[in-house]
Amino acid sequence: MTDIGSRAVSIGNPSPNEALRSDWDRRAEALFPGGGISGYALPRDARFVFQRGVGSRLQSVDGRWFVDYVAGAGVNILGYGHPAVKEAVRRQIETGYHSFGALSDATIELAEKLVDIVPCAEKVVFTTTGSEAMLYAMRIARAATGKDRILKFEGAYHGNHDYSAISMFPKSRANYPMGSLDSGGIPEALAETVLVAPYNDLEATTRIVEAHAGELAAIVVEPLQRVIVPKLDFLQGLRALCDRLGIVLIFDEIVTGFRLSLGGGQAYFGVTPDLAGLGKILGGGGPLGCVAGRADLIDVCDPHRKGQGDYAYVNGTLHGNAVAAAAGLATIAELEQPGFYEDLHARCDHLLAALRDVVAHHDLGAIVAGKASFWQFLFVDREPQSHADVMEGDSARMIALDLELLRNGIHVLPGMRRFNSAAETAEDLQLTVDALDRACHVLRGTATP
Repeated sequence: MTDIGSRAVSIGNPSPNEALRSDWDRRAEALFPGGGISGYALPRDARFVFQRGVGSRLQSVDGRWFVDYVAGAGVNILGYGHPAVKEAVRRQIETGYHSFGALSDATIELAEKLVDIVPCAEKVVFTTTGSEAMLYAMRIARAATGKDRILKFEGAYHGNHDYSAISMFPKSRANYPMGSLDSGGIPEALAETVLVAPYNDLEATTRIVEAHAGELAAIVVEPLQRVIVPKLDFLQGLRALCDRLGIVLIFDEIVTGFRLSLGGGQAYFGVTPDLAGLGKILGGGGPLGCVAGRADLIDVCDPHRKGQGDYAYVNGTLHGNAVAAAAGLATIAELEQPGFYEDLHARCDHLLAALRDVVAHHDLGAIVAGKASFWQFLFVDREPQSHADVMEGDSARMIALDLELLRNGIHVLPGMRRFNSAAETAEDLQLTVDALDRACHVLRGTATP
């Protein structure tokens, strides 16, 4: 790995290229709403334009290095610029980097690999993004069952489409089973097709599902929602409930897929859904997602069924992009190496233990929530079991702590979960612990100049 550790600097200090950073920021402010390309707003002194990623680090245009825990929203489990992935992409680009408008050999090989390692996967349809994968999974379930409604869980994120933007970032508990719209531009009538239940509450979920079983096509759930770990019987209970009432169980494995384990959350927790949306790591950092699942369900996407009521339309110019498929195959090959997950999880456990020691020392009333390579600082008094528990926390102090981490060279999205990668070094972990200590001093008002 490139030796960049000695050049990692605190972003709390003035940069020799501050004028350059300000110029890039000015240009972005003029071009993009809020000066950024995502749905997360940052104060101007904590907004950075990145020009380079190496291993576990990102470099901004003013030359500052950051230890990265955003990981491309979870994509970069191997870190940035992994040599095997770069080589696979280079080889694929030489034979064709565009969409062929047809199947490629890399796409077929990746689909075969998915069927081999993902428990629910009998067949696959590819998409370009994870958001598309979850949209299509819901469409497939509705087409296959002839029912219109979907049940999701409060606080769950299933992409950027209209069916997801309901009780995704609620500020108050839902009036179950009706949720709240998180965006303008979504018809009220559409919101009525999405029911909302509290995560980890099997009893409440069962009541809602039984009351609407005749119109419910699917339950969609993240095996591990944000940083909320499922209770021992929760996923198993959803599986039994769906089996009993003839409802499709969909796992959103866009993030948990290949990150919790090679077989995703379904292998990790031992519960097999009917359909699963996969993305992020699937494309090795490239634009790729898929819906995998039971053959009879995936077959409702068969173009020969066009015109039939149980046909689900799936189509996209870049679906199954060959370059992303090649990157995905190379990434999975690395994940299949003996001990990969044991090593990753052990390093994550070590980091989280060290972070918990710092938080406890400063007595801020915060915890480090999460499991494996998923974690987040929350100002609550216990591990959350639902989004309602998260809402009870002090979100303003949570954001303030995360912003101080950004200002101290740790790249996080304030208020959002973060991810480890296999590229992190002992130095990265120590820099992270030291940055947290400085950030805690700032929150306590005990920081020294």
